[in-house]
Amino acid sequence: MLDPSLAGHLAFVPNALPLTEPPLPPGRHALNLFEIRDAHLVVPERIDPAAPTPLMVLFHGGGGHAEKILPMMEHHALAQGFLLLVPQSRYPTWDIVIAGNGPDRERLDVALAAVNARYRLDPTRICFAGHSDGGSYALSLGLTNGQFVSHIIVSSAGFMSVHHQEGAPRIFMSHGLQDTQIPIDRSARKHSALLKQAGYDITYMEYNGPHAWQPPVAALSVGFFLNDPPPLAAGSGAYQS
Repeated sequence: MLDPSLAGHLAFVPNALPLTEPPLPPGRHALNLFEIRDAHLVVPERIDPAAPTPLMVLFHGGGGHAEKILPMMEHHALAQGFLLLVPQSRYPTWDIVIAGNGPDRERLDVALAAVNARYRLDPTRICFAGHSDGGSYALSLGLTNGQFVSHIIVSSAGFMSVHHQEGAPRIFMSHGLQDTQIPIDRSARKHSALLKQAGYDITYMEYNGPHAWQPPVAALSVGFFLNDPPPLAAGSGAYQS
């Protein structure tokens, strides 16, 4: 039987322990968990650490870092009142892309526990999100850890690697029609069809653009995470099931 950790299973259980650390002031903070490529946390104003708060975990792309991916979601977190955890891969990209689940999964467990030691989390609003390699990582780990991941936001992902599925997280998937780095026909279209066939609740969107996240699409994905999904406009090139 495959070791669950090698399949990407996280040990984290939301709100399993009492709060043991003081909350952080509003703004962006390094969590001081790792000497190299530390995790960052964005804290909005006026949140009660003892009240359940939504959490989004945002994964950077290959060769990226926290500061590069933070603009995708930071202002949404501050404006709409959710915690934003931005881990960083130990090496240039995520472990699953290089050789399989390993140090990045372990570091993510540590970072999630550190956030939950300061804040109660809303168990109905825990999201894994990412762009490019980070989108692939969010999709793969999110589907594997649906026991606590409620939502997955996938931007321009190239693959999904899932050895064990848990739960039924809702998925928002987007991809650019002019993406020459990861062509849409062999990635998003294929993956969305497979996920829809498997019974997942998936919102799928194609947009005119290259291999880059789009601010209007990111805003829609935040609405998907925090609220009931709005009806999709006719001719939007998206479907919802």
